[in-house]
Amino acid sequence: MEAKATLTGGMHFDVSVGSGYRLEIDASPDQGGEGRGARPMELLLAGLAGCTGLDVISIMRKSRQDVTGFDVVVNGDRAEQDPKVYTHIRVEYIVRGRNLSEDALKRAIQLSEEKYCSASAMLGKTAKIETSYRIVEEA
Repeated sequence: MEAKATLTGGMHFDVSVGSGYRLEIDASPDQGGEGRGARPMELLLAGLAGCTGLDVISIMRKSRQDVTGFDVVVNGDRAEQDPKVYTHIRVEYIVRGRNLSEDALKRAIQLSEEKYCSASAMLGKTAKIETSYRIVEEA
């Protein structure tokens, strides 16, 4: 895997990743940036949301669960001292569907946390990661 960040001015970087996608990173205005892109620490949370989200939806589909919508919301608290790592992360899974099995969802989350999600395994070295879920029944 590879990522390349190219300074385009101020504190703004154009980032390309090995899979061919591009994104923008910038510092917040209070840190000398213009706020024209995501903050690097936000992207770590986004990576966790995507990593565990891919795991959980895949497992739920293999379990033949009728999922009609799915959100993963991740919030994190950082240390006050540099390097200001994440110390506490909360992951909430919001699953919409018909006749969803709570046990299937709990198992999917557990497998993601304990076996599959490398982002969770890595961030869990510095942060306490708490998970919760909501099932929203749809007609």
